[in-house]
Amino acid sequence: MRLLTLALLVLLALVHAELWFGDGGKPYALRLQGQLDAQLRQNEAQRQRNARLVAEVEDLRQGLEMVEDRARSELGMVKPDEIFVQVTRR
Repeated sequence: MRLLTLALLVLLALVHAELWFGDGGKPYALRLQGQLDAQLRQNEAQRQRNARLVAEVEDLRQGLEMVEDRARSELGMVKPDEIFVQVTRR
């Protein structure tokens, strides 16, 4: 009986040793969690950067459209493939 108890304790110690020090153990899981946290922070920073770039592109687009509209209406400018037609009323 004593030998069986000793064998079971040794097996339990081996299982715990694998859990704490093995390839799939606690240190490995903590290392992976740290890498995941770092990647999530980096992803969020990139999302914020992308949102700023999208807003900047939209501002530039709207700004160019306003400049083009003003040039057409006030200066009579046309694009190279357009024909300008002016209708006057008497």
